[in-house]
Amino acid sequence: MADPPGCCRPCVACLFGLYSCQWIKVNKKKGLRTTKCDCSWFLFLLFVFFSTVVWLYFTIIILNDFHNFNEFIFKQRKLWLDWSLVLLIATAVLITYSTVLLVLALCLQLCGQPLKLHWLHKILLISTALVVAAAFTGLGIKWAEEWRSARISLQATGPFLHIGVVGGMTLLAWPLASFIYHTHNTGLKVFLLLVYCIVMIALYLAPLQITSPCIMEKNQLPSKPALVGHRGAPMLAPENTLMSLHKAVDCDVQVFETDVMVSADGVPFLMHDEELTRTTNVQDVFPERAALNSTAFNWTDLQQLDAGSWFLERRPFHTVQSLSAGDRYEVTKQRIPSLEQVLEAAKQSNISIMFDLRPENHSDYQSFINATLEVILQSGIPPQQVLWLPDGFREQVKQQAPGIQQVYGRKRLQNEEEPLLHVNLPYQDMSSEEIRQYRQDNISVNLYVVNQPWLFSVLWCSGVTSVTTNACQVLKEMKQPIWLLPSNTYLMIWIVVDCTSALVILWAFFLLKKCSQRRWPAESETDVLLTKINSLMQE
Repeated sequence: MADPPGCCRPCVACLFGLYSCQWIKVNKKKGLRTTKCDCSWFLFLLFVFFSTVVWLYFTIIILNDFHNFNEFIFKQRKLWLDWSLVLLIATAVLITYSTVLLVLALCLQLCGQPLKLHWLHKILLISTALVVAAAFTGLGIKWAEEWRSARISLQATGPFLHIGVVGGMTLLAWPLASFIYHTHNTGLKVFLLLVYCIVMIALYLAPLQITSPCIMEKNQLPSKPALVGHRGAPMLAPENTLMSLHKAVDCDVQVFETDVMVSADGVPFLMHDEELTRTTNVQDVFPERAALNSTAFNWTDLQQLDAGSWFLERRPFHTVQSLSAGDRYEVTKQRIPSLEQVLEAAKQSNISIMFDLRPENHSDYQSFINATLEVILQSGIPPQQVLWLPDGFREQVKQQAPGIQQVYGRKRLQNEEEPLLHVNLPYQDMSSEEIRQYRQDNISVNLYVVNQPWLFSVLWCSGVTSVTTNACQVLKEMKQPIWLLPSNTYLMIWIVVDCTSALVILWAFFLLKKCSQRRWPAESETDVLLTKINSLMQE
């Protein structure tokens, strides 16, 4: 098979060697042809490539929630590791391999060379497909809410994904045209052209189904959502400590979100986990009691624990390494704060506090409610600065402290006896339409946990009241959503992209047809000469 113009023989030999692991001269490959089996492997390569691209997209999306996964693994295995780094490295390896192999195949096709995939590449491709399939299966079983995160992400990336996919499919027209002009199978030609045309028409019309709250005029943009510090500012200081609260105040956070437990001697204190092992040195101080519930310790014991050094040792966020020497010293001095200490700090900083009371299934939960209410009422903090999340004994709380703001962890019901004023929900649980409706009805909506700017942008455009975040220092700096497009501008971009794509595809088929017409006469004369020589030798 002759090389098309522009394909140098050393380059073709190198491409063929990398793809097929057969390092032979170009002129010795003339008897090789791309078989149906080779075509099947090429289609499988395309499938694996697109699967890894989709998985890469999911990987980027779930980074928003990956700290929760790290905490889950620690609870199960008592092993702390930033698994997001492992995931990114593994994904990068898979997509790099499949991309390189696909580029080799497309270049060989453009150069008119046979696609003879080596058996080792076949094994690695199958392994890649199995790994990606296992990843998607595990995601569906153990982390199903991330599928809803992906749906929300399309509101942020949909317009740009459309442009990218159209561009990629447009480039695919070159190897497709080359293959069509090389093959003699009319049925296969018609099938491939039909499939390609259907896919391109669907892509050209896809914006009709793409919706995003950020496609709006700039003067329609709602006010920026308020920031709620998730356990303070956990990227800048150990979570649920006074240092974390002060760092949150520096980030212009309006609400300090935390978790409260009550010690064995009735002192409410800040702690998220039921055990103390993740965020204190309890295994060093009380090794025989380390596995006990946090509420089994009295306040004197809790005050002996270091609640800061783990932050420097485990580095739960990449921001830890950028802390100043002064901040590092302050981290080592952190202790478990009592609710009384936190309320005093919140009162001085003029910041609200929102908290859950854990554990909800404890047999003494009502006494926990009473102890917590007593501390709040005695603290002197204005009741409107306290946002109450626990559902248990809510009516009792309303009677004893009517000024406290009641925040509900559910959507409103159809026949709500008392109208909701504040709701606190996972960001996956509310659509843009619901957020707008709640906003019209003067219901404050707080969504958690929002760390990535793309997600914050979508919720900002949707009109959410506030978001709970680990990354207050990042979201504080955002002056507007990442992107905002007027509908007319997006319509213009859509038309230009589609028209440009159609013209490039037509040009690719026209140009490659010209090249094939120049090449085929020379190849036909060679075939006639070889046939005559073969006939003479037989005679």
